[in-house]
Amino acid sequence: MSDVKDNIQATVDGNSVVLFMKGTKEMPQCGFSSRVAGVLNYMGVEYQDVNVLADEGVRQGIKDFSDWPTIPQLYVKGEFVGGCDIITEMTLSGELDTLFEQNEVGFDKDAADKIREANG
Repeated sequence: MSDVKDNIQATVDGNSVVLFMKGTKEMPQCGFSSRVAGVLNYMGVEYQDVNVLADEGVRQGIKDFSDWPTIPQLYVKGEFVGGCDIITEMTLSGELDTLFEQNEVGFDKDAADKIREANG
C-alpha cells in the first residue's frame, strides 16, 4: 500500500492539476467524472488525468489518501479540492476561477463565464 500512496503523492506533487477519475479525460467512464473533466476541458485547463479503473490499488488508494469516499477527485497544486458536487458548485460560483488564479493555473475565463451563463 505504501507504493500506491507514494505513487499518488508523486503524481499530485508533480502536476499543477490532477484529476483522479473513472476513465480518461478523452473518454470518461462515469457521469461524475465526465462532468468534472468536461468543465476542465472546456475551460482549457491543462491537467493530468489518472484512470482509477486501470488499477484497483489506485482506485482504493486515492480514497484513503484523501480520506474522501468518492471519485472523481481534483487536486490543485498538491491540495485536494473536492469531487463532482464541490467542483460544480465552485465553477458556478466563480470560486474555481479564483482558485486557479491564486495558483497560477491557466484557464479560459470566457469559457468559465459561458458555463455560468448557461447554468444561471
